[in-house]
Amino acid sequence: MKKLLHSEILKERLTAEESLKIERHPITLMIVNVRSLYNVGSIFRTADSARLSELIMCGYTPHPPRKEIDKTALGATESVPWRYLKSASEAITDIKSKGIKVIAVEITDTKRKYDTLTKPDFPMCLVLGNELTGLDDKILKECDDAIEIPMYGVKHSLNVSVAAGIAAYEAVRIWEHSL
Repeated sequence: MKKLLHSEILKERLTAEESLKIERHPITLMIVNVRSLYNVGSIFRTADSARLSELIMCGYTPHPPRKEIDKTALGATESVPWRYLKSASEAITDIKSKGIKVIAVEITDTKRKYDTLTKPDFPMCLVLGNELTGLDDKILKECDDAIEIPMYGVKHSLNVSVAAGIAAYEAVRIWEHSL
């Protein structure tokens, strides 16, 4: 075993232009009122690496062009379809009108674990909220369902970009195994 050189890795990867032309996983990420530009950049990288359909930013979530986002996105703003909508409610209405199931990634009283997604849940939009307060109840009521990532330690939540990565990759895994 040897670590691949950067030039060897690039031979195995798509270009940004190619990535925008190929079929993507039927998973959208929506982030609502995320404060940190660095979290947004990290979520862009996750959306790129998991080849998600789209990244939607809502509320006061910062969006490109911003150098702080670019710093952590490392070019993913060019390889991920994205859009900004001020209103999360309008974004949810739009997503639902396309036949996409809207699923909150939040700690709720439903206690549905993130690994219980099934083929009928696709296509889906995973909605994540503010780093400290999560999603507002108003937004939760507009979602079709909610999943949560179990917490086994003292803390009750993960960083939003980490949670986005876990939920997105589990959704990709479930989608690919359902084909």
